[in-house]
Amino acid sequence: MLSARVLRRVARQSASGLAAGLPSTVTIENLLTENRRYPAPAEFAANANVDSSWWARAERDPVAFWADQARRLDWAEPWQTDHTWHPARPANSGELSIPRVEWFAGGKLNVAVNCVDRHVASGKGEKVAFHFEGERGDRRTLTYAELQREVSRAANALTKLGIVEGDRVVVYLPVIPETVIITLAIARLGAIHSLVFGGFSAEALRFRVEDTGAKLLVTSDGQFRRGKAVAVKEAADVAVAGVGSIEHVLVVQRTGSDIPWTEGRDVWWHDVVDAAPDTHEPQVFDAETPLFIIYTSGTTGKPKGLVHTSGGYLTHASWSHWAVFDAKDSDVYWCTADLAWVTAHSYVLYGPLSNGITSVIYEGTPNEPHPARHFEIIERYGVTTYYTAPTLIRTFMTWFPGGLPTEYDLSTIRLLGSVGESINPAAWVWFHENIGGGRAPIVDTWWQSETGAAVMAPLPGVSTLKPGSALGALPGLRTLVVDDDGNEVAHGSGGYLVIDGTWPGMARTVWGNPERFRDSYWARFADRGYFFSGDGAKYDADGDIWLLGRVDDVINVSGHRLSTIEIESALVAHPLVGEAGVVGVSDATTGEAIAAFVIPTVAPGDADDVDAWLALRDELAPLLRAHITHDIGPVAKPRDIFIVPDLPKTRSGKIMRRLLGDVVDGRALGDTTSLQDETVPERIQRIVRASR
Repeated sequence: MLSARVLRRVARQSASGLAAGLPSTVTIENLLTENRRYPAPAEFAANANVDSSWWARAERDPVAFWADQARRLDWAEPWQTDHTWHPARPANSGELSIPRVEWFAGGKLNVAVNCVDRHVASGKGEKVAFHFEGERGDRRTLTYAELQREVSRAANALTKLGIVEGDRVVVYLPVIPETVIITLAIARLGAIHSLVFGGFSAEALRFRVEDTGAKLLVTSDGQFRRGKAVAVKEAADVAVAGVGSIEHVLVVQRTGSDIPWTEGRDVWWHDVVDAAPDTHEPQVFDAETPLFIIYTSGTTGKPKGLVHTSGGYLTHASWSHWAVFDAKDSDVYWCTADLAWVTAHSYVLYGPLSNGITSVIYEGTPNEPHPARHFEIIERYGVTTYYTAPTLIRTFMTWFPGGLPTEYDLSTIRLLGSVGESINPAAWVWFHENIGGGRAPIVDTWWQSETGAAVMAPLPGVSTLKPGSALGALPGLRTLVVDDDGNEVAHGSGGYLVIDGTWPGMARTVWGNPERFRDSYWARFADRGYFFSGDGAKYDADGDIWLLGRVDDVINVSGHRLSTIEIESALVAHPLVGEAGVVGVSDATTGEAIAAFVIPTVAPGDADDVDAWLALRDELAPLLRAHITHDIGPVAKPRDIFIVPDLPKTRSGKIMRRLLGDVVDGRALGDTTSLQDETVPERIQRIVRASR
């Protein structure tokens, strides 16, 4: 499989690092140290939107700081109160009260007007809002003036369908211009949108339709994915069958496929939207008016419908996009997230549009029809800011182990961004050197559906970057790493990541279940007033923060609480590893053991040849165990190493580690409809079974 020369080279590279001893046991052990540093380029710093003084300004009075940022928006009526906070506290019964927060209450605005109309009114109507690239190669460009007309048509059509302030509309569409248009139209009316990924199952969609009590579902006849027209309307019909709240299903014609039709309920987009008037007089709404409901993945239980409101959320999304991505009027910005994910809500829709930026949206998968499709798109539109997931970066590393193809010009890139899972240092450096040309800073952002927008990230013209670290909280925010009792841990130690206090973009509640909101996020550290993120993290010696993954993913090996992210990072640093997923599995001796699933950079020609994958494991596993032992310590050495062709990833790019653990421990896999590729778990199962 691998030549003796390659094995000798790998052995030399594996032995060249510094051995790291394990510290005494703390909440989560600190295993790795990263010493590379990347100061802000002088030219970038000289022209950056934000300098280092912003932290001091915000620290003096965080509420006043956020009020200043809110004034970047257009308000029809000023707010009366900057901020009100009623934390979870024990009531007379001894139970915790429901936390309640408000930002800019009494102030009135229209979110869609702030994202579209005000730019047209200021003379920027001919500026491009979106370049759309379809998977098949079809393209469409929308200026801000054209977007205003399209959103107005959609708002008039929604009104004709009976949608009013407070109604819920579920949107089940691919990444196409109509998704942007209908989302903004819903916001324009003061209704509440809930976007659902177009690849989710009928059951997942039905849950969201029922839970929101949606009046309208917006969907398509089909979508293009991996070069094929995939049916969508059939799943939509199953999802709404018998749901009493649904009055209409609005259908976009995308593929031209024959679809089932329910007269009186189903309506075509081209019949009701395209035919509607292209002017619309917007209303204004209180800052605390709900804007959208976004659901957590539900991989560990019933999905939570997080409610985000208007004025505070838009303030946070707009300012953080301007500051973190150093937004310039000349930028062509591309966030690769699907429009249904919170990443796209904040950093495709509301953040960039509120700042009047030109963006790119792409319908398809990164390797359709070839693995360099993203680079082709970057060159075509002159993309300056490219914001994507670590999973895709690591995938690029396996697709292009010898470096990127030289025929694509990526010289327009001036800033890179990472979102989703923690980015491994090796992937960070590859991203910087290959896609960023060694010159573009990387803003490694940490945030969640619950936070609404970025909470931790470098400021690109200020921060000295550390590969793999989001560094610390943005101005106006405060994050801490604490132990079980809520005490801040020492530098060099790990624990739980919390946010101290409130911020404008935070979710206000769980739809229909405020007790779950309290219990999930505020109860654990109620006496401190901390929001519990559910993530593990560590401080380095400088006090900067490194994410260690979900607390649920921490592995307890003989009393040592180890982060999956750090073990994965060590594996990815090995020259023969492209990507890795690490999970805890049952072990009769240690309680839990480490199982590592590795995608190699040198793979068998036939992805379904189980024997070839087992033979490659026999060659690589000893090298990788020695590598982990040397770089971290023997306690982190995987019991099981499986060499696999792919990992189960959600549509947002996160590794679904739960499924990996289920495969090893022999449990039923359950719902896999949220995966990019539903065939991956079964392929991994065959390799695991054959290895025993």
